[in-house]
Amino acid sequence: MTQPDATLQAASIDKDIAGKLARILEPIVGGELPVHLRAWDGSTAGPKDQPEVQINSANALRRLLWSPGELGAAQAYVTGEIDVPGSLEAALTHLWKVVASRDLSMPKLTPALVLQLTRLARELGVFGPPLPAPASQAKIKGRLHSLLRDREAISHHYDLSNAFYELILDDHMAYSCGYWLSDDQDYTLEDAQRDKLDQVCRKIGLDTMPGQRFLDVGCGWGSLSLFAAEHFGAKVTGVTISREQKAFIDQRIKERGLQDRVEIRLQDYRDVRDGPYDAVASLEMGEHVGEENYGTYTSTLFRNVRPGGKVLIQQMSRHGKHPGGGPFIESFIAPDMHMRAVGDTVNLIENAGFEILGVEAMREHYVRTIDAWHDRFDANWDQAVEMMGEEVARVWRLYLVGAMMTFRDGRMGVDQILSQKPLG
Repeated sequence: MTQPDATLQAASIDKDIAGKLARILEPIVGGELPVHLRAWDGSTAGPKDQPEVQINSANALRRLLWSPGELGAAQAYVTGEIDVPGSLEAALTHLWKVVASRDLSMPKLTPALVLQLTRLARELGVFGPPLPAPASQAKIKGRLHSLLRDREAISHHYDLSNAFYELILDDHMAYSCGYWLSDDQDYTLEDAQRDKLDQVCRKIGLDTMPGQRFLDVGCGWGSLSLFAAEHFGAKVTGVTISREQKAFIDQRIKERGLQDRVEIRLQDYRDVRDGPYDAVASLEMGEHVGEENYGTYTSTLFRNVRPGGKVLIQQMSRHGKHPGGGPFIESFIAPDMHMRAVGDTVNLIENAGFEILGVEAMREHYVRTIDAWHDRFDANWDQAVEMMGEEVARVWRLYLVGAMMTFRDGRMGVDQILSQKPLG
C-alpha cells in the first residue's frame, strides 16, 4: 500500500534505519528485538528466524511518536506503513508470548527515550504534528449513547456493505458466536450457526407451540428472526438501527414468503413498547448499549416479555482496563462498546427483575467461529479489496486475527444468559 517517500528513501540510504531503531527499542523490550525488522531503506535488524515486520514509511514512526502502543501501530498497519509479510496471527502470538515472558508493560516515554525518538524523527524529516487519522477510523460525534450517536456508531460497523459481510459470514448471515457440535470435517460454519439458532429458539421455548410472539432485539441480518419463523412458526418482530441490515432482511422475507410472520423495524431498542411478547432474545447487542444504559436495556426486555416468558441474552465479557475492547477495536470497529465480567452482567439482568435460569459459556466456540470467518475472508481477499479498498480490508484482517486470539487466550468470553420473568 504505502510506498516510501522518494526523497526520504534517497536521503536515508546507508543510514541503517533498522539498526538505529533496534538500538532505541532494545531497552524498551527488555533485550534483543523479538522480530526481524526491515526498514524502507533496505536495512534490517533483529533475529532472522523470528517473524518479520516491515516499516515501509517513516510516517509509521511519526504515528508511533504521537500514539505509542496499540493505536499508533494499528493506524500504521491499516495504512500499510507497517506490514507483516508472513502470518499475522503467528507474529502477534509470538509478540504476546514475548511480552508475557519478559513481563513487559506499555513503554514509558522517559525524557531520554523522547529525546532519542525526536532526534531520529528529525533526522528522517518526519518530526511534526500528528498525521490525520486513517480514513477507516471512526469519527463519531455527539453525546455518548444518545440516539443519534448510537445510530452513527452502529452504522460505522454494520452499514459497511451487505455484500462485504456476505464474503465473511455463512449463508444465515449470523454475525455472532456459533455453537459447534461436531469436529467432523464436513461440519461447517453454517451448521454451527444453524445449531446456535436452534439452541436459542429451544431455550426460550419457541418449540412448545407455534405462533408465539417473539422479539429479536438487535436482529442483525435476520438469521434468528427468519429461523424462528421458518422452523418454529413464531410471529417475529426484529429491531435494528442499521438501514443496510433492514433492507437485507426485508428482501429475504419477501423471497421466502414470510411477510405474514416477520416484521423488521428500523427502531431503537428503547422505543419498543408493544409487548408483552412470549419470548425475547438479544444476541451480542448488549455490548453496544453502554454501561450507563444497561439498566434501560434490561428493563426494556423485562417490560416487553410476558410473565413466565423467557429472555436469552448472548453477550461478550471482558476483564481489565479496556471495557470497549482496546484502542484498535474502539477506534476502528465498534465505537462506544462496553463489556464487563459475566458475573456483573448476570447481576444487572437479575436487578431488572429477572430470575436467572442458566449461564452457558461459549468462549471456545467463538475461537472456531472467528477462525471460520477468517478463512472465508482470506479466500475472498481480492474481492474484499476490490469492494472496500485495501485499507478497510487490512482493518478487517487485523480485527479477525486479533479477535480470535483474544478469545483463544481467554482475555474475552461470550455467554448465553437465560432468564425468565416471574409469574408473580
